[in-house]
Amino acid sequence: MTPQHVGLRVLRLVDTSRRAHFADGRSGPRVLVTYVRYPRGASRPLPLVVFCHGFASEPRVYARLLDAWARAGYVVAAPVFPVESKDAPGGPSEADLGNEPADISFVISQLTGGATPLSGLVDPTRIAVAGQSDGGEAAVAVAYDTRFLDRRIDAAVILSGAAFPGAKPFPAGTPPRLAVQGTADVVNRPFLTRAYFALARRPKFMLSLLGAPHLAPYAGPDRWSSVVERASIAFLDHYLRHAPLRGLLAAGTQPGVARLTADP
Repeated sequence: MTPQHVGLRVLRLVDTSRRAHFADGRSGPRVLVTYVRYPRGASRPLPLVVFCHGFASEPRVYARLLDAWARAGYVVAAPVFPVESKDAPGGPSEADLGNEPADISFVISQLTGGATPLSGLVDPTRIAVAGQSDGGEAAVAVAYDTRFLDRRIDAAVILSGAAFPGAKPFPAGTPPRLAVQGTADVVNRPFLTRAYFALARRPKFMLSLLGAPHLAPYAGPDRWSSVVERASIAFLDHYLRHAPLRGLLAAGTQPGVARLTADP
């Protein structure tokens, strides 16, 4: 697909059925301010990628990667998690992480159900989830953990993530996944990615970023970020657009930079 100019809409999505409990003692409905990137001028429904940020972070940290996905022809929705974001009242709290899989499902429902001005731009039959660090954990949970499973998800890109405690082998029929992990990550260490990768059924792919730390490859630019962009787009294109798999195999093999383990 020819690269596109990227549009941006900010949506305020409110889930009144569940509560957010903040570190300063306050609580309220779960307000998910969601940054939606999309190719300007798109004339037909496009695949949706819901992206989940890490602890004490926000979507703009990952703007380079999210823009790359949108330029490649995807609608990219990045919610701000109300309790784990950097500006959460009283400070960010990981105690809320278990509520984020349902946040992801809520955002999917809002963007595919005619509830927003961008709903008509989203193809409800082609949906991926992605996330980094704690956001990667939430993405693993909603795509593969029977306690949180959303069967609408067709593919997952997990960036330095992990499975929730107590996760069991992934059930049949769950989507293909691309696991990306820096070998020098000291926050979510490589063994955490290997552990959930072992739980996964085929097709599955692991992109090892040689010498990479926890966040830099996804915030870029650096020597790993372009590999992450190309490999993740090739993965999404294969599973959401039926493009050839060879694009992923080529993008993920860069001597001295990245190594791809493939189990298609």
